[in-house]
Amino acid sequence: MTVPEALLAFALVAGLLTVVPGLDTALVLRSTVTRSRAHGFAALAGIQVGTLVWGVAAAAGAAALLAASQTAYRVLTVVGAAYLVWLGGTMLWSSFRRPAGPSPDELPVISGGHGRDLGTGLVTNLLNPKVGVFYVATIPQFVPDGVNPLAMGALLALVHCALGTAWLTGVVLAAGSLGPRLRRASATRWIDRVTGGVLVALGARLAVTARV
Repeated sequence: MTVPEALLAFALVAGLLTVVPGLDTALVLRSTVTRSRAHGFAALAGIQVGTLVWGVAAAAGAAALLAASQTAYRVLTVVGAAYLVWLGGTMLWSSFRRPAGPSPDELPVISGGHGRDLGTGLVTNLLNPKVGVFYVATIPQFVPDGVNPLAMGALLALVHCALGTAWLTGVVLAAGSLGPRLRRASATRWIDRVTGGVLVALGARLAVTARV
């Protein structure tokens, strides 16, 4: 297998997984709809930085060590599960406690700059052990003989980032077009409830996995 062939094969696998709705899409969608496209792109950037870090770590062998150590894997899984439950619970709590002002259809200003969305995307991605396991399972299969594993792993991670960026950019642009309607307080409350519910469910699933 040559390098171009390996990149194409990996792109097909990663591309299929990228377009499946999941945590990344939910976070970017929420940041865009409840705040702005700029905040959506900030969350997107955080997610992709996390993806790149995981890819390089896997190529360097760190994620392989993590997968081999049940204790390390469970610790990271529990931490990631707790963070997802906390993040989702915060959204749910806020959605039910948000007071109705004199203009109930207008979205109240949410505190925090773009760094908040970037940090949320980054931390959520880094605390998701499934990303690391994905790279551990796929990178060895797409490293041609005689090619430096670290360099090839970083290249594969860049391909994954490019695919993720393209997909999530489409999500941001599409959601941004519907912004005026979706930024109403009533719509925002339901967006927070759905997103929060997804995060709590994912966190609970991770916690159950850690105990198996």
